[in-house]
Order: sequence, then C-alpha cells, then structure tokens
Amino acid sequence: MGPLLAVGHKKALGLDDVPGLDPGDSVAGLLPSFKANLATVAGDGTTSQRVTAFKLAKVLVRTFRWHVAVTALYALVYNVATYVGPYLIDSLVQYLNGGDERRPSKGQLLVLAFIAAKVFECLSQQHSCFRLQQMVNIVGVDADRVGNSSWYIHDLWLVPLQVGMAMFVLYSTLGLASLAALGATAAVMLVNVPSVKVQEKVQQNLMRSKDVRMKATSEILRNMRILKLQGWEMKFLSKIIALRKTETNWLKKYLYTSTMITFIFWSAPTFIAVVTFGACVLMGIPLESGKVLSALATLRVLQESIYNLPDRISAIIQT
Repeated sequence: MGPLLAVGHKKALGLDDVPGLDPGDSVAGLLPSFKANLATVAGDGTTSQRVTAFKLAKVLVRTFRWHVAVTALYALVYNVATYVGPYLIDSLVQYLNGGDERRPSKGQLLVLAFIAAKVFECLSQQHSCFRLQQMVNIVGVDADRVGNSSWYIHDLWLVPLQVGMAMFVLYSTLGLASLAALGATAAVMLVNVPSVKVQEKVQQNLMRSKDVRMKATSEILRNMRILKLQGWEMKFLSKIIALRKTETNWLKKYLYTSTMITFIFWSAPTFIAVVTFGACVLMGIPLESGKVLSALATLRVLQESIYNLPDRISAIIQT
C-alpha cells in the first residue's frame, strides 16, 4: 500500500496504477472453473429456468471446495483449541493445590498446553475468517450477503460439535450432572428461536415503514414549490409526522425484542450454571474449585454458539 499511496499523493490514480489481483482471486481466473462446474451440475441447460438455488449453491461449493475444506480444518482446530483451556483448568487447580502428583514437569506441561492452545486458537481463527472471502468475486447480486456467509458457513456442523465438546468437558469434571447442563442448553436454544423470529419480523416492518416515510419525504421535497403555492405544507407535514410515529412504534418494538434477546444471551451461562451446580448438589457430586472454574469457562465458551445458532440458520437460508 505504501507505493500506491505515494503515487496517489502525486497524481490521480488510474487503473494501471492499482496492483492487479492474483489470478486465483480474479473473475478471469475463477470464471472457467465456475462455468465448468455449472455445466456439470446443470447439464446442457444453463439458463435461469434450469439453475435452481440449490444447484447454484452446489456449483459454488464445487468451485470453492478446497477453500471450504481448508476453512473447515481451521475452524475445527480453533474450536478444539478453545476447549483446551476449560478442560485443563481442573488439572491446573489440582496441581496448584499440591496434589500427590506435584511435579515441576507437570506444571510446565500445563502452561505450555495453555500457550499452545491460545496460539492455535488465534491463528486458526484468522484463517477461518479470511479464506472464504474469495467467493465474492463471482457474485454480482447480493454479493455482501453471500460474502458474509463465508463467516458462518460451517456453523451448522460446528455448533453441534461445540456442544458435544462442552458436554465432554463437563462430563469429565462433573459426571452425570452434565446431562442437566445439556437439558438447560437445549432449553435456552428453544427459547432463543421464537425471540429471533419475532425480531426479524419487527425489523422487516421497521424497514418497510422507513422506506414509506423516506419515499413520502422525497416526493414532498421534489414538489415543495407546488405545496407552498397551494398552501399544503401543514397537511403534508402531518402525514410525515404520522409516518414517523408508525416508524417510531416499530423501532420501540425492535429495541424491546433486542433487549430481550440480549438478556437471554447474558443470562444463559448463569441459568445453565445454576441448573448444573444444582444437579451436582442433588447428586452429591463435590463442587471443588477446579471443577467449578472448568464448568464456568466451558459455559462461557458455549454462550456465543447458543446465541448465534438461530441467526446463523436464518442467514444461511436467506443466502
């Protein structure tokens, strides 16, 4: 970017001054592969009548299958590394409390495991976010939505995997009380689904009312001379105020639903923790500090997945 900014400081940039894309990231480089996969999936008829949304999605997956596979690998490494910390917290607390196996080498291995897990987590997270953005190069309509889908295309299989790893960590520390955590997690997911649907409906009505108000405002501004000549300013002002009031009502409902969803998001770990630890008390499972910290860390990692699952499903369907 340095040489490009230097040239732009001296003169207006032209197309020849801008560095070209890598052939693998350009339309010219991707179009032959896309056409070949489209012909394979759709057969001889490649018109819009024969190419359905499912076939187009299949063509995109075939075109970018290696990028999808590499991103899936990075996402898998990231999620596994995320749960290494919660899984090893109990062992670290037992080591610090001076158990029978107190050895310097064990403490060093635990510290190295924490550091390595965090390094893998950071590196794999960045690669899983950026590898699939090349999909935008061949999309002309709704490119932003299709491009953003690369952020959560793997969430449909990663969320069950995350729940499974969380249950494994909880079972290794709390035993059968992890079943109570699983039930509480499912309950939170079920509660979140209707809330997201209500928010989507309210948001659609909000945007629709905003479009109506903006259209009416634009027409009034374009015909302001006629309105002043006829003395209709106050009449049309009252219409704009009425449209604005309708938009404000939908905005209030949207904020109320957003507040409810935010409450569910932040209260989910507390609710699941209360249910889990309550089950431990009823089953007579001792709540040691290491087990409590491990369970809380696991639930905190699982929080975002529980919250985003309905939204991810809806976004993938829209894409």
